[in-house]
Amino acid sequence: MSSTDPNAPESTGSLIGEALKHVSSLVRNEVDLARAELDQNLRRAVTAVGLLVAAVVLALTALNVLSAAVVAGLTEAGIEPGWSALIVGVALGVVAAILVAKGTSDLKLSSLAPTRTAENLKRDARALKGDRTDV
Repeated sequence: MSSTDPNAPESTGSLIGEALKHVSSLVRNEVDLARAELDQNLRRAVTAVGLLVAAVVLALTALNVLSAAVVAGLTEAGIEPGWSALIVGVALGVVAAILVAKGTSDLKLSSLAPTRTAENLKRDARALKGDRTDV
């Protein structure tokens, strides 16, 4: 058989080279996917940090309002101005608590992990073993 015969079987070396090229391409694609997924997760983390900063600002505002409520309550000896400041301070404190809860839940490590990449790697490993049930 000559090497120019189109019906001739490929050599072992060319088959191994082709397989290595496909594995290399697969690894490169998985790395690209992991990079993109981590970038997306980092953007979510930055948003969560923004929520935490907003919570700190609101908590400081709530502290100021609550302080004003105590001062107003002590100096006025009348209830209405102090109660109104107290209601505003408590409302801002509740909003700050909600923002802190949301921000900390978004920063959990499990939400930052590249889950799609992990699933693809598991699928690829099963495919390499010959299990073709979900390929």
